[in-house]
Amino acid sequence: MLDAIRWDTDLIRRYDLAGPRYTSYPTAVQFNSQVGTFDLFHALRDSRKALRPLSLYVHVPFCANICYYCACNKVITKDRGRAQPYLQRLEQEIQLIACHLEPAQKVEQLHFGGGTPTFLSHDELRQLMAHLRKHFNLLDDDSGDYGIEIDPREADWSTMGLLRELGFNRVSIGLQDLDPAVQRAVNRLQSLEETRAVIDAARTLQFRSINIDLIYGLPKQTPENFARTVEEVISLQPDRLSVFNYAHLPERFMPQRRINSQELPSPAHKLEMLQRTIEQLTAAGYHYIGMDHFALPDDELAIAQEEQTLQRNFQGYTTHGHCDLIGLGVSAISQIGDLYCQNSSDLNQYQNTLAAAQLATSRGLVCNADDRLRRAVIQQLICNFSLEFADIEQAFNIDFQGYFAALWPQLQGMANDGLITLDRERIEVLPAGRLLVRSVCMVFDAYLAQQNRQRFSRVI
Repeated sequence: MLDAIRWDTDLIRRYDLAGPRYTSYPTAVQFNSQVGTFDLFHALRDSRKALRPLSLYVHVPFCANICYYCACNKVITKDRGRAQPYLQRLEQEIQLIACHLEPAQKVEQLHFGGGTPTFLSHDELRQLMAHLRKHFNLLDDDSGDYGIEIDPREADWSTMGLLRELGFNRVSIGLQDLDPAVQRAVNRLQSLEETRAVIDAARTLQFRSINIDLIYGLPKQTPENFARTVEEVISLQPDRLSVFNYAHLPERFMPQRRINSQELPSPAHKLEMLQRTIEQLTAAGYHYIGMDHFALPDDELAIAQEEQTLQRNFQGYTTHGHCDLIGLGVSAISQIGDLYCQNSSDLNQYQNTLAAAQLATSRGLVCNADDRLRRAVIQQLICNFSLEFADIEQAFNIDFQGYFAALWPQLQGMANDGLITLDRERIEVLPAGRLLVRSVCMVFDAYLAQQNRQRFSRVI
């Protein structure tokens, strides 16, 4: 079974390095300003010609309150009026992008992220969804994966009813931790009752899937109080769980400077939290998908992993990696064929560029042949925990062992350490290596030696 994990503290200490999360390869660190709107239009034309299905990501950056741990692109404001000028420019972007695509291209996946998407009023949410439906081929039979991130403090039964009516059938709920002392330390006071009310509404309204986000490594957390949070969350029976390692990078993310670093748990306590969480979730029937993600065995992600069709993109683990991903809104990233491109991360610049009837593409990257090859290798390892060399050799017309001859000593070392098995036909990530799969992927990353590792979180 792919959900089997063997905890090996010594191995974890040796291989728990800082490195990318591989929602893309090459990673966003490699994006450059040489890529612009011309490249985007060229990629959209290719997508239109191939009639590839679409995945849309819509970024709503506004939050009413700041969470000190947050590293997302957001705008903290109590002024709900700031949403309307942003929506005007977002709708302009939707129109500009859609006219380069074919109406026959179905939107299989839609995701609203942020920020707090439900910062928008009910009328604004209706307006935005109506505009998306006008310009894109959104499915109306509830067969698509249409998800939205929810802050239970910003949603109630009427909000959940509206979202269901608008076509959303998946929700991702930010929870992080239930301990009041931890919540005060990160400025996110959120009761279990608020969270349960949103989940009850989602179930009653027949949302297809509920995901809950947790974070370990926050100030004032202990293995004991985090285990209590996990136990409460298990009782809510979400379909999926994301259990993220908090990366304290105050030099990069200003809100984190408000966190008292003296109150952060020790590395040993963080490891204990993760180990206990894995034990609790496994005992409750959850499968380890990889990279902080767990799912019940009948969830689509767990089934896709068993069938070796799981993929990974900027949305995380997905069953829609075959779709072209169109990112809409400030800082949003698109992946269209071999093109990655990102909108400006500055709200004013994003809005001003669109006010001039120009797209806000600010940087990106076009994959070369080596990028495509290594991307396929990393995808297989991070999604399936295994890699058949023949598949890569056939797809890219190479001799795998010859192409990656320089990496063989590193791979052999990992095999000797018990992370992987390695022979002339395949690599398999062993149960002791599955928590460290990022470290295995990093061997194949051609850019990593040039990069500042401080830009990345640790593997665990």
